[in-house]
Amino acid sequence: MKNVLLICRKELRSYFASPIAYAVMAIFGLIFGWVFFNASRDFVRFTLLQSQEGGGPVSVNDSIIRPLLGFAGTIGLFLIPMITMRVFAEEKRTGTIELLLTSPVKDIEIILGKWLGAVALYACVLLMSILNIALLFAWGKPDLKPVLVGYLGLLLQGGCLLALGTLISTMTKNQIIAGIATFFLSLLLWLLSWYTAFDTTVTSQVLGYLSIVTHFENFGKGVLSSKDVLFYLSLTYFSLFLTARSLESLRWRA
Repeated sequence: MKNVLLICRKELRSYFASPIAYAVMAIFGLIFGWVFFNASRDFVRFTLLQSQEGGGPVSVNDSIIRPLLGFAGTIGLFLIPMITMRVFAEEKRTGTIELLLTSPVKDIEIILGKWLGAVALYACVLLMSILNIALLFAWGKPDLKPVLVGYLGLLLQGGCLLALGTLISTMTKNQIIAGIATFFLSLLLWLLSWYTAFDTTVTSQVLGYLSIVTHFENFGKGVLSSKDVLFYLSLTYFSLFLTARSLESLRWRA
Protein backbone atom coordinates (compact mmCIF):
# COMPACT_ATOMS: atom_id res chain seq x y z
CA MET A 1 0.00 0.00 0.00
CA LYS A 2 2.95 2.30 0.67
CA ASN A 3 4.16 1.97 -2.93
CA VAL A 4 0.66 2.69 -4.22
CA LEU A 5 0.46 5.94 -2.24
CA LEU A 6 3.96 6.97 -3.32
CA ILE A 7 3.10 6.44 -7.00
CA CYS A 8 -0.23 8.22 -6.48
CA ARG A 9 1.47 11.29 -5.02
CA LYS A 10 4.10 11.27 -7.77
CA GLU A 11 1.39 11.04 -10.42
CA LEU A 12 -0.64 13.84 -8.87
CA ARG A 13 2.43 16.08 -8.64
CA SER A 14 3.22 15.41 -12.30
CA TYR A 15 -0.27 16.59 -13.26
CA PHE A 16 0.20 19.89 -11.44
CA ALA A 17 3.75 20.25 -12.75
CA SER A 18 2.26 20.49 -16.26
CA PRO A 19 -0.61 22.62 -17.61
CA ILE A 20 -2.95 19.58 -17.68
CA ALA A 21 -4.39 19.92 -14.17
CA TYR A 22 -4.86 23.69 -14.41
CA ALA A 23 -6.40 23.48 -17.87
CA VAL A 24 -8.86 20.74 -16.89
CA MET A 25 -9.88 22.53 -13.69
CA ALA A 26 -10.22 25.89 -15.45
CA ILE A 27 -12.34 24.46 -18.27
CA PHE A 28 -14.61 22.64 -15.86
CA GLY A 29 -14.90 25.63 -13.53
CA LEU A 30 -15.80 28.07 -16.32
CA ILE A 31 -18.37 25.81 -18.00
CA PHE A 32 -19.97 24.68 -14.76
CA GLY A 33 -20.02 28.23 -13.39
CA TRP A 34 -21.72 29.56 -16.51
CA VAL A 35 -24.39 26.85 -16.41
CA PHE A 36 -24.84 27.38 -12.65
CA PHE A 37 -25.43 31.09 -13.19
CA ASN A 38 -28.09 30.47 -15.85
CA ALA A 39 -29.78 27.72 -13.84
CA SER A 40 -29.90 29.92 -10.71
CA ARG A 41 -31.26 32.89 -12.67
CA ASP A 42 -34.01 30.78 -14.24
CA PHE A 43 -34.84 29.25 -10.85
CA VAL A 44 -35.27 32.68 -9.26
CA ARG A 45 -37.51 33.84 -12.11
CA PHE A 46 -39.61 30.68 -11.92
CA THR A 47 -39.89 30.94 -8.12
CA LEU A 48 -41.10 34.54 -8.34
CA LEU A 49 -43.65 33.55 -10.98
CA GLN A 50 -44.87 30.68 -8.81
CA SER A 51 -45.27 32.93 -5.78
CA GLN A 52 -47.26 35.47 -7.80
CA GLU A 53 -49.59 32.73 -9.03
CA GLY A 54 -49.95 31.25 -5.57
CA GLY A 55 -48.04 28.06 -6.34
CA GLY A 56 -46.15 25.93 -3.84
CA PRO A 57 -42.43 26.07 -3.06
CA VAL A 58 -39.96 24.83 -5.66
CA SER A 59 -37.27 22.31 -4.67
CA VAL A 60 -33.71 23.59 -5.06
CA ASN A 61 -32.41 20.03 -5.26
CA ASP A 62 -34.71 19.02 -8.11
CA SER A 63 -34.55 22.30 -10.02
CA ILE A 64 -30.86 23.20 -9.78
CA ILE A 65 -28.60 20.67 -8.06
CA ARG A 66 -29.79 17.48 -9.71
CA PRO A 67 -29.51 18.82 -13.30
CA LEU A 68 -26.16 20.43 -12.48
CA LEU A 69 -24.65 17.20 -11.15
CA GLY A 70 -25.82 15.39 -14.26
CA PHE A 71 -24.24 18.11 -16.37
CA ALA A 72 -21.00 17.80 -14.37
CA GLY A 73 -20.83 14.15 -15.42
CA THR A 74 -21.30 15.21 -19.04
CA ILE A 75 -18.40 17.66 -18.80
CA GLY A 76 -16.30 14.89 -17.27
CA LEU A 77 -16.90 12.84 -20.40
CA PHE A 78 -14.76 15.35 -22.30
CA LEU A 79 -12.19 16.03 -19.59
CA ILE A 80 -11.39 12.49 -18.43
CA PRO A 81 -9.52 11.63 -21.67
CA MET A 82 -7.30 14.65 -21.02
CA ILE A 83 -6.42 13.19 -17.62
CA THR A 84 -5.75 9.58 -18.64
CA MET A 85 -4.15 10.02 -22.06
CA ARG A 86 -0.68 10.44 -20.56
CA VAL A 87 -0.86 7.85 -17.74
CA PHE A 88 1.14 5.14 -19.52
CA ALA A 89 1.42 6.58 -23.03
CA GLU A 90 3.86 9.23 -21.80
CA GLU A 91 5.97 6.57 -20.07
CA LYS A 92 6.12 4.58 -23.31
CA ARG A 93 6.92 7.63 -25.42
CA THR A 94 9.81 8.76 -23.24
CA GLY A 95 11.14 5.23 -22.71
CA THR A 96 10.74 5.30 -18.93
CA ILE A 97 8.25 2.43 -19.04
CA GLU A 98 11.16 -0.05 -19.04
CA LEU A 99 12.54 1.48 -15.85
CA LEU A 100 9.09 1.38 -14.30
CA LEU A 101 8.48 -2.26 -15.18
CA THR A 102 11.90 -3.38 -13.95
CA SER A 103 11.61 -1.51 -10.65
CA PRO A 104 10.93 -3.51 -7.44
CA VAL A 105 7.24 -2.58 -7.59
CA LYS A 106 4.39 -4.90 -8.52
CA ASP A 107 2.34 -4.18 -11.63
CA ILE A 108 -0.86 -3.87 -9.61
CA GLU A 109 0.81 -1.25 -7.37
CA ILE A 110 1.84 0.76 -10.42
CA ILE A 111 -1.64 0.56 -11.90
CA LEU A 112 -3.46 1.43 -8.69
CA GLY A 113 -1.07 4.28 -7.94
CA LYS A 114 -1.49 5.87 -11.36
CA TRP A 115 -5.25 5.33 -11.35
CA LEU A 116 -5.65 6.80 -7.86
CA GLY A 117 -3.59 9.80 -8.96
CA ALA A 118 -6.01 10.35 -11.83
CA VAL A 119 -8.99 9.91 -9.48
CA ALA A 120 -7.48 12.45 -7.08
CA LEU A 121 -7.16 14.99 -9.90
CA TYR A 122 -10.77 14.30 -10.96
CA ALA A 123 -11.86 14.89 -7.36
CA CYS A 124 -10.03 18.23 -7.44
CA VAL A 125 -11.93 19.07 -10.63
CA LEU A 126 -15.25 18.28 -8.93
CA LEU A 127 -14.25 20.52 -6.03
CA MET A 128 -14.54 23.44 -8.44
CA SER A 129 -18.29 22.83 -8.60
CA ILE A 130 -18.65 22.71 -4.81
CA LEU A 131 -17.83 26.42 -4.71
CA ASN A 132 -21.01 27.07 -6.69
CA ILE A 133 -23.16 24.56 -4.82
CA ALA A 134 -22.06 26.12 -1.52
CA LEU A 135 -23.76 29.37 -2.58
CA LEU A 136 -27.08 27.54 -2.66
CA PHE A 137 -26.60 26.47 0.96
CA ALA A 138 -25.63 30.02 1.90
CA TRP A 139 -28.77 31.57 0.37
CA GLY A 140 -31.20 28.64 0.36
CA LYS A 141 -32.11 25.43 2.16
CA PRO A 142 -31.35 22.47 -0.11
CA ASP A 143 -31.16 18.96 1.28
CA LEU A 144 -27.55 17.90 1.88
CA LYS A 145 -27.97 14.12 1.59
CA PRO A 146 -28.90 14.03 -2.14
CA VAL A 147 -25.94 16.32 -2.86
CA LEU A 148 -23.49 13.97 -1.12
CA VAL A 149 -24.98 10.93 -2.84
CA GLY A 150 -24.78 12.73 -6.18
CA TYR A 151 -21.09 13.54 -5.73
CA LEU A 152 -20.44 9.94 -4.73
CA GLY A 153 -22.05 8.89 -8.00
CA LEU A 154 -19.86 11.33 -9.94
CA LEU A 155 -16.73 9.92 -8.30
CA LEU A 156 -17.76 6.32 -9.01
CA GLN A 157 -18.69 7.17 -12.59
CA GLY A 158 -15.46 9.09 -13.11
CA GLY A 159 -13.46 6.31 -11.49
CA CYS A 160 -14.68 3.66 -13.93
CA LEU A 161 -14.07 5.93 -16.95
CA LEU A 162 -10.60 6.76 -15.62
CA ALA A 163 -9.91 3.03 -15.33
CA LEU A 164 -10.95 2.56 -18.95
CA GLY A 165 -8.71 5.45 -19.97
CA THR A 166 -5.81 3.91 -18.02
CA LEU A 167 -6.32 0.64 -19.91
CA ILE A 168 -6.30 2.38 -23.28
CA SER A 169 -3.20 4.36 -22.31
CA THR A 170 -1.24 1.09 -21.98
CA MET A 171 -2.00 0.19 -25.59
CA THR A 172 -0.30 3.12 -27.33
CA LYS A 173 2.53 5.57 -26.83
CA ASN A 174 0.65 8.35 -28.62
CA GLN A 175 -1.22 10.51 -26.12
CA ILE A 176 -3.57 11.92 -28.75
CA ILE A 177 -4.65 8.46 -29.87
CA ALA A 178 -5.14 7.39 -26.24
CA GLY A 179 -7.26 10.47 -25.54
CA ILE A 180 -9.43 10.08 -28.63
CA ALA A 181 -9.98 6.35 -28.04
CA THR A 182 -10.92 6.98 -24.40
CA PHE A 183 -13.37 9.69 -25.41
CA PHE A 184 -15.15 7.55 -28.00
CA LEU A 185 -15.37 4.54 -25.68
CA SER A 186 -16.75 6.74 -22.90
CA LEU A 187 -19.17 8.34 -25.36
CA LEU A 188 -20.35 4.89 -26.44
CA LEU A 189 -21.07 3.88 -22.84
CA TRP A 190 -22.84 7.21 -22.41
CA LEU A 191 -25.09 6.85 -25.44
CA LEU A 192 -26.09 3.21 -25.00
CA SER A 193 -29.19 4.18 -23.01
CA TRP A 194 -30.33 6.47 -25.84
CA TYR A 195 -30.01 3.81 -28.51
CA THR A 196 -31.92 1.23 -26.47
CA ALA A 197 -34.52 3.50 -24.83
CA PHE A 198 -37.41 2.41 -27.06
CA ASP A 199 -36.39 -1.21 -27.58
CA THR A 200 -37.58 -3.97 -25.22
CA THR A 201 -35.53 -6.88 -26.53
CA VAL A 202 -33.15 -8.73 -24.20
CA THR A 203 -30.13 -7.47 -26.12
CA SER A 204 -31.27 -3.87 -25.78
CA GLN A 205 -31.90 -4.31 -22.07
CA VAL A 206 -28.38 -5.68 -21.58
CA LEU A 207 -26.85 -2.83 -23.60
CA GLY A 208 -28.96 -0.31 -21.70
CA TYR A 209 -27.69 -1.76 -18.42
CA LEU A 210 -24.11 -1.16 -19.57
CA SER A 211 -24.80 2.56 -20.00
CA ILE A 212 -23.11 4.68 -17.34
CA VAL A 213 -25.96 7.20 -17.55
CA THR A 214 -28.55 4.62 -16.48
CA HIS A 215 -26.71 3.95 -13.23
CA PHE A 216 -26.25 7.62 -12.37
CA GLU A 217 -29.97 8.38 -12.39
CA ASN A 218 -30.51 7.08 -8.85
CA PHE A 219 -27.45 8.95 -7.57
CA GLY A 220 -28.80 12.14 -9.11
CA LYS A 221 -32.06 11.62 -7.21
CA GLY A 222 -30.18 11.11 -3.96
CA VAL A 223 -30.88 7.37 -3.89
CA LEU A 224 -27.94 5.14 -2.97
CA SER A 225 -28.59 1.85 -4.77
CA SER A 226 -26.29 -1.15 -4.26
CA LYS A 227 -26.75 -2.34 -7.85
CA ASP A 228 -25.51 0.98 -9.23
CA VAL A 229 -22.50 1.03 -6.88
CA LEU A 230 -21.75 -2.57 -7.82
CA PHE A 231 -21.90 -1.75 -11.53
CA TYR A 232 -19.38 1.08 -11.29
CA LEU A 233 -17.06 -0.92 -9.02
CA SER A 234 -17.29 -3.97 -11.29
CA LEU A 235 -16.50 -1.95 -14.42
CA THR A 236 -13.58 -0.31 -12.62
CA TYR A 237 -12.23 -3.66 -11.43
CA PHE A 238 -12.60 -5.24 -14.87
CA SER A 239 -10.81 -2.34 -16.55
CA LEU A 240 -7.94 -2.39 -14.05
CA PHE A 241 -7.70 -6.18 -14.42
CA LEU A 242 -7.33 -5.82 -18.19
CA THR A 243 -4.77 -3.07 -17.58
CA ALA A 244 -2.72 -5.50 -15.51
CA ARG A 245 -2.89 -8.07 -18.32
CA SER A 246 -1.85 -5.41 -20.83
CA LEU A 247 1.17 -4.45 -18.71
CA GLU A 248 2.06 -8.10 -18.30
CA SER A 249 1.95 -8.53 -22.07
CA LEU A 250 4.14 -5.46 -22.45
CA ARG A 251 6.63 -6.89 -19.99
CA TRP A 252 6.84 -10.16 -21.93
CA ARG A 253 7.33 -8.35 -25.24
CA ALA A 254 10.10 -6.28 -23.69
